[in-house]
Amino acid sequence: MNENKLKEIASMFRIEAPVKSVTPLGDGLINDTFRVTTEAGGEEYVLQRVNHHVFTDVAALQKNIERVTTHIRHKLEAAGVSDIDRRVLRLIPLKNSDMTYAEVSGDYWRMTLMIPDSQTISEVTPCTACLTGRAIGEFEAMLADLPGEPVAESIPRFHDMEFRLSQLREAVEADRAGRVAEVGDLLELISRYEDDMTWAERRYRAGELPKRVCHCDTKVSNILFDRDGDVLCVIDLDTLMPSFVSSDYGDFLRTAACTTPEDEPDLSKIGVNREIIDAFTEGYLSTATFLTPAERELLPRSIAMFPYMQGVRFLTDYLNGDTYYKIVYPEHNLVRARAQLRLFELQLGD
Repeated sequence: MNENKLKEIASMFRIEAPVKSVTPLGDGLINDTFRVTTEAGGEEYVLQRVNHHVFTDVAALQKNIERVTTHIRHKLEAAGVSDIDRRVLRLIPLKNSDMTYAEVSGDYWRMTLMIPDSQTISEVTPCTACLTGRAIGEFEAMLADLPGEPVAESIPRFHDMEFRLSQLREAVEADRAGRVAEVGDLLELISRYEDDMTWAERRYRAGELPKRVCHCDTKVSNILFDRDGDVLCVIDLDTLMPSFVSSDYGDFLRTAACTTPEDEPDLSKIGVNREIIDAFTEGYLSTATFLTPAERELLPRSIAMFPYMQGVRFLTDYLNGDTYYKIVYPEHNLVRARAQLRLFELQLGD
């Protein structure tokens, strides 16, 4: 899309002055993101095209973000926090309505105020892991009393283990790619631990385990830091949804505490960084003061649960003929599944 069209879209939002430039920002894999500057040279903005193929209900997604950011803003105001626009995202409404997104030729666009003098960090160290844990725990804590109905599921049943296992069973039965015969060892491993790994869903149905407003895509790069390395706020809120706290705790550690990429073909190289686990846990528990006894019991379980779930998802896609995840060679999803299930076994043994 050319810059003139992007300027036209950016001008639909309630910004302080005429648009001067719209340039690409970052390298996100899902949404398209742009930096917007104005002729006044003051505030800058972030313009995003929301991937409505991934997030099929954009109205519900935006309502989630509006509710959550408004609630956090009120909490910060009540606490007397200064410079609140650097501590929580601010959505920019359209010029002619209070809506926070626009539909243009079948695409969906939104705008937020750009937080100045901020940075994202991609390297996971014990320090950044601890800071991320603190930020995620505080984020969940501020939303523990969000009033009204539950937030919507931006991706239905995203971290539902029972659902992911049912998808695998369907893939095995259909055997569309004729691959089931070669993965018997993985299917046996998954079956052996199926009962243990669906513990959370059973406790939830029994009324013993709550669902919270969770971020569901926790990683260091989804935390915004100031130039001194202190946390400003949690960003990338598209995956907000009701979930178990394991969605924020276990999924972070699935990648952050693994010593190799998630598609490491040499299983002997895969290891677990206990220092990262301990640092993230320390930070998380320091702010997640709302946790119930059942949620605390879930945390160590979830360290193994999430590589198990991701292994199930990779294997399901492999059996279905690689229809969901992008691959770079024919066995890529199988390699991913084996690597994740090896990580699961290592985490299970700790």
